[in-house]
Formats: sequence, C-alpha cells, structure tokens
Amino acid sequence: MAAHRRHKWRRRRQMRRIRRIIKRVIRDRMNPLEIYSEDEIFDRYRFRTPTILYILDKIGPAIMHNTTKNSALPPILQIITCLRFLATGAFHRLVGDSIGVSETTTGRCCRSVCDAIVHLLADCITFPKGNRARETKQQFLKISGFPNVLGCVDGTFIGIIAPNDNEPDYVNRKGFHSLNVQAVCDANFRITSICAKWPGSVHDSRIWRESALCQKSEYNGFLLGDSGYPCKRYLMTPFLNPSTVPQQRFNASLCKTRVLVEQTFGILKCRFSCLQGVLRTDPSQATRYIVACAILHNIGIDRGDIVDCRQDEVQLLGGNDNALHVVGDGLNMRNHIVDTYFT
Repeated sequence: MAAHRRHKWRRRRQMRRIRRIIKRVIRDRMNPLEIYSEDEIFDRYRFRTPTILYILDKIGPAIMHNTTKNSALPPILQIITCLRFLATGAFHRLVGDSIGVSETTTGRCCRSVCDAIVHLLADCITFPKGNRARETKQQFLKISGFPNVLGCVDGTFIGIIAPNDNEPDYVNRKGFHSLNVQAVCDANFRITSICAKWPGSVHDSRIWRESALCQKSEYNGFLLGDSGYPCKRYLMTPFLNPSTVPQQRFNASLCKTRVLVEQTFGILKCRFSCLQGVLRTDPSQATRYIVACAILHNIGIDRGDIVDCRQDEVQLLGGNDNALHVVGDGLNMRNHIVDTYFT
C-alpha cells in the first residue's frame, strides 16, 4: 500500500513537470538597435548605438551565459534591458514587456549588468592627477577665478524603499528613506569620486570624514564644499558671516564654482530617471545601481554622448543648513586665499 502511494505521488510530480515544459513559452525578442532610429534609441536608453556597443565590448564577456540551453538572453539585450530600467525607473514587468522578456529575467539582467559595470569603477571614476590635474585647475579657474581647484564635493539623497534592517537610519532630514550619496566632480561635470553606501540620516561631514578622499595625505589643490563640510587646508568652504568685501568676493567665487557639483547631480538624475524616484530594492543593491549610473554618466561624457538637459530641468540642491566651524589650519589657508586672490 505504501509503495503504491509513493508510485502515485511520483507519477503526479512527473505529470506536473511535463505540463510546465509544455506550457513554456519562448517569446519573440526584438533587438531595438535594429528597429529604432538613433534619436529613438537615445530617448529610450539614454545612449546612442556606438556607446551601447562600447559598453557591450567592455562588459559583454562578464554577462555572457555559459549554457547550452536554447533562447539564452544575449549580452546586448541584457544591456538594453538594464539601460531601459535605469533610464525610466519603471517596474521590471513594464521594462520586460518592452523587450519581450519576463519580469524575473528583467530583474536578473539589471543586477548582473550593473554588477559588471561596477567592476569598471577603477577605470572610469578617477581623481585627477598629473597633467589632468593641471588641466582641471585651469578649467575651474576660468569659471570664476578660484585658484587651484581640483573638484567640487557635495551630497544628494537617492530615495529607496524602507529596508528591513536598521530602517530608522535611512530616514533623512527631509523625512523619506534614502541613501546619502557623496560625489566629487570636475569642471566638465565628470564624476571623479563617489561614495553611495551611507544611510540617509548620516551627515555629509561624517561621510566625508570616513571617505577615501579625506584619508589622502597630500592634495596638490583644493576641493570646494558648502558649509556642511569642515574647512580644512585642502577643503574650502564659504565664510558663514563675511565681514569684508574680499570675503564676499571669496564666497561669491566659491559658490559660483561649487554649483557645478549640484548641476552634475541634476544631469545624472536627468539621464537616469531611476535616481529621481525610489529605488525599489535593498540598500546594497541600490548602491550598485547608483555607482553603475555614475560610471555610465562618465562614459557618456568621455564619448561625447551627452544628455541635453535644460537649466530648469536640472535639479539644483540647496546647501546643508547644519554649518560646521573652521578646523585647524583651514582658517589660515582660507585667509591666505582671500588676501592673495580676492583683495
């Protein structure tokens, strides 16, 4: 009797497996690069065909499926699927419907492609050195006359869903769950440093203090920050209460130069709309999405594949209201700059 029952259940499992095989549907998948015009491709995926093929060349081997099964998704369609998600921030089901893949496959594509892109971090996001540092200083000098500037630093909030662990830590000062992303940019809106792992409640100064840039022993120039950062020998912030005309000139020049990092965040979010809304994933995966977007942003700039954002579409972020005091020899260096260049 027991053997008969086991045979009966084994037979049922075999029949269910056969039904699943019979019901399996292989969808017709289209290659958007073969269907749309260049402008339509750019509108949908935020890059033109040569740049998409460049990305394919960089990460194609890393996302190739080593399988003998039929209808494995080729790398080019995986990249297209991921770019569509980053460009829109839409639900995976909607993104998959536009390509002809399932919701589950869309999620896997987004994760695997972004993981492969993140491995390009060391090549695509680098702090200026040598000749590039000298060029960067000259470019910043032409903006508003502030000398020896290597970059502008600031933070921005990227919304995420409430995480399961340490949920209160991710509620920022504006009242929603987010990551606090710190970035440094150059005069061409290119991101030269990024840190995207911190919860939204963490102050900008704490992120800076723990960052790799803060640990650098020497700087051959300055970074410019707002009043939320400590003023140090290599990090210039504005005077809280400028009492002289040279100090006012210093503040005006610094603010006019530093606004580039806010414009960089605006351009980044304009290209990748997923960063404007809420990333519906856990913080660790959201961090990889953000870093991948920053790398793709730099690739677009390096290849001249630029998003045309109108000024009113670029989100300019207000400064941090929690001002910090001058630290150590930052006061002497700031006064020296005022006396030398703005008197």
